[in-house]
This record gives sequence, C-alpha cells and structure tokens, in this order.
Amino acid sequence: MKRKKYNKELKSKVALAAIKGNQTVSEITSEFGIHIRLVNRWKKEATEALPLVFGKSQAKQAKATEIERDRLYQKVGKLQAEQETPENIEIMRFTDKEYTDHPFCGTRQMRNVLRRKGYKINRKQVQRLMRKMGIQSIAPKPNTRKAHPRHKIYPYFLRNFDVTREDQVWCTDLTYIRLAGGFVYLTAVMDWHSRYVLSRELSVTMDNEFCVSALERALRCHGTPYMFNTDQGSQYTSHEFTKLLKDKDIKISMDGKGRCMDNIFIDRLWRSVKYEEIYVNEFQSVKQLRKSLKKYFYFYNHERPHQSFNGQTPAEIYYGKNQLRLVG
Repeated sequence: MKRKKYNKELKSKVALAAIKGNQTVSEITSEFGIHIRLVNRWKKEATEALPLVFGKSQAKQAKATEIERDRLYQKVGKLQAEQETPENIEIMRFTDKEYTDHPFCGTRQMRNVLRRKGYKINRKQVQRLMRKMGIQSIAPKPNTRKAHPRHKIYPYFLRNFDVTREDQVWCTDLTYIRLAGGFVYLTAVMDWHSRYVLSRELSVTMDNEFCVSALERALRCHGTPYMFNTDQGSQYTSHEFTKLLKDKDIKISMDGKGRCMDNIFIDRLWRSVKYEEIYVNEFQSVKQLRKSLKKYFYFYNHERPHQSFNGQTPAEIYYGKNQLRLVG
C-alpha cells in the first residue's frame, strides 16, 4: 500500500497543537484525521528541531512538561499584570464585571461608577485600562472599534438577513478573562443560528494569531459557513484572518459603527461564561482555567437548555437530536 504523504503546513499545525496542550492527543487525531503515532512523532520532531531555531537554552525551556508550559503562560500573564499597580488590577476586575452587567457604559460613566466606589481615577486612566482589556461601550458614538488603517473594512450584511439554519452564519469575538495573578484573553467562534460554540482559544496577548487559530480549527472541524460576521477590530480585519475566509469563498460581514446589536449572541455567550464559570471561581493558572473552560463549553453546548430553543441545547439544534456528535 502506498504510504500517504503529509505537507509541512499540516505537520506544523499538528505539532503546534500538541505542544500547546489545549487539546488531548485523541482530540487532535480526530480533528486532523491522522493517527496518534503521527501526532506524537511530529511533536517530538518539532521539539527536537528547536535548538536549530532558537539555540539550546531556549529549546530546552520549550521542551518542558505541560506544567512548565503552563507556568510560562502564567508568567507572561503576570508580567502584563505587574505593569499595573495592585489598585489598577482591582479596578480592572471591577470594570470587567461592571461592563458585563452594563456594556453601554462609556469611559466617562465608568469613571463615575468607579469614583462612587471610592477609587481615585480620571477618565484617561479608565480609557487606558479598558483599552488594555479590549472592551468599550456599545453605545453609539462616532468611532467604535477602530480597525488597522491599512486593513479593508467590509459591510454589515446581517441587517434584515433571515438566519434560518446552522452553518449559514458564524461569528466571533474575544474577551478579557481574569486570573488570580494576571489575565488572559479568550476568543470563540460560534454558529449564529444554534449558538453552538465551534472552537475557542486562549492567549496572553490580544493579537490576531489566536483568533486565526480558532478560525482554522472551526473550519477544519465543521466545514464552511455561507457568511462570517466579526467586529472591525484589527484582529479580524488582518490579512491572515480575512484570507482564510476569502480562500473558502465565505462572505465577510463586519459590525457597523455604533451598533450594539450586531454581534449580540456572542456578547451573551461572554456573559454566560463569566457569570457561570469565571466569577464563581478563582483560577490560579492557565492550566486550571483551560481545564475549567473545556468542561464549561461542553456543558454549554451539550447540556445547558437554551430559552430560545424551548429547552433544547445548542448541540441539539446544530446537529439535530438524532445526529449528535460529542464535540468539545
């Protein structure tokens, strides 16, 4: 039998997924359709090749165990936090919860709320901290969510568009997630019709790489939608992100300026995640958070009844009651 050949791009993606530790080896084999031996082999080959790229000392660090990788992730989160005073970290935690409750709060209103709580803070400080957290008021204003000046902005196509089936429209967003000693960012890709969470990723920085990774995984595991909706943030207007969509002939839609309802379903997802999982726990590490989120998203997709669907779950709507697949 002729031996199947795999290209370098696939090997790199598989090896990176294995090194990240966000998924089990079984989940990776299922997602990419390859044998478990290949996952382990490519991970080993990638790790052993690191000295050629980074030098021995950095490669040795990169070859650490899952616990060590998690420690390094946590360290980066802490370094971000350590750039802020303890009071600012406390303010960020309060702001996150206040924003989740009242997303219409702008920087002036947030400043006033914080002052009533006893914090001595001005509007510029609030603006900087909210920008670092990746949040802003959903209330209409002239300049919401500035994209990169060299990135193309696409029109919003969902106004008066009737979404009636799964994989017709997907959407995405990112949010700030607090840890005991720092913070990270979470992104997710969701099916608009069923509210089914198709993929998710964590990152210690608010760049476009983990957003691209989440999109790639959703496309690998679930095929392609007719349309994909995002906001106008630079993560989603980047060449890398939009190219993935254009290469598969997926229609790109982007939220209009000052329109708080354009991506409402994923905003509701963040509220559920935070109130049902984040705020009721105190996560000490990225590893602990990752494990908890995996459990929560399975619950959200497969067990949590949804009011909009008369008590059915997102998985039952997305796959159909008689065709359920156990996807994390």
